[in-house]
Amino acid sequence: MSTNQGGTAAPNMDLIAYVFCSGDAAGKERFASCSSCKEAVESGFQRGECKSGCVGVGSCIQSCTRDAMKLVDGKIVIDPEKCDGCGDCAKEDVCPQALIRMIPRDATNFIPCSSKEEDEEKVRATCGYGCIACSDCVRACPEGAIEIVDNHAVIDYEKCVGCVSCTVKCKKKIIVDTQHDLTALKENVAFVRCSGGFKPNKKYEELGYTTCKDVVENVDPKEYDLCTTGCTGMGDCTRVCRYDAIHVVNGTAYVDAEKCVGCRDCTYACPKKLITIVPYQGMKLVPCSSTADYEDKAAVCDSGCIACEDCVNNCPNGAIYMEKKHAVIDPEICEDCNVCEGMCARLVIRGQEVPEYNFLQREALGLTEGE
Repeated sequence: MSTNQGGTAAPNMDLIAYVFCSGDAAGKERFASCSSCKEAVESGFQRGECKSGCVGVGSCIQSCTRDAMKLVDGKIVIDPEKCDGCGDCAKEDVCPQALIRMIPRDATNFIPCSSKEEDEEKVRATCGYGCIACSDCVRACPEGAIEIVDNHAVIDYEKCVGCVSCTVKCKKKIIVDTQHDLTALKENVAFVRCSGGFKPNKKYEELGYTTCKDVVENVDPKEYDLCTTGCTGMGDCTRVCRYDAIHVVNGTAYVDAEKCVGCRDCTYACPKKLITIVPYQGMKLVPCSSTADYEDKAAVCDSGCIACEDCVNNCPNGAIYMEKKHAVIDPEICEDCNVCEGMCARLVIRGQEVPEYNFLQREALGLTEGE
């Protein structure tokens, strides 16, 4: 397959159009009354909107004579069966953001982002699908087919062979891979360092709060005999998850490791920084981050780590240590031996399960039996 970064086709290649934007962050609702995408772009963007994204007016749809393009839930969707690769939709006067490019019909990997924003925090705040230009995909590609252009990753299809390397290594898991399951191709998943305690979300709801951020900024948990470090249970993390992998269960956020792809969006959404990224492998985890003394901790939580150190003293590999009055397990040392679970008097330690059928992940990461 062959085309260059800018989307110019090599002679006699079977090409189709592709929209290099998957987000909905460029003010599409605000631009709905505009007569063309050009008019929308010229009217300007507001703070918090992606200045490089699709404005969703649909000038490309009007230009398509094959009825191959539609606007679905604010996003331009191209039917590859109908697209004949004419390139009309990719013309500058049709797509002023230059988001539509011609790519080989048999391409399997895509990076649907054209953000030029340099600040990673702004990209994450603006769009869950935004490329943060971390270059992990660039370093991972064995063919040298990816480079960072204007602060976003771009695939050179003349070199791309459709392997899984970039998909696995992408921090945000925004790379579209039509051949492989993203929920299987992952090194890491999110984990909530809180086991629940006395379900504080009920009290916060009674007080009229609806977001974790508002609770953290306005409420002192001590006034209501609640854990000061635990999950508020208001679900800011659930609202940013693109894979339906995190939910509030009995008042506490819980990650479904099979669905989670390790994109880290939830870690940025949590104002208490309770969500961390851990390796997706058989290991033990301690869902607690309380820094309180034993008596204070026991008074506000019936399932938190009380820092008794039984797990630390009995781990045969020295994989557990104490940090600010709660246990932490080192994933690089943990061998998932179950000793710590048996020693924990409060049954706090949780085992992470990785399905045996998940062979594709191991193959993609170059792992062999026993590793």
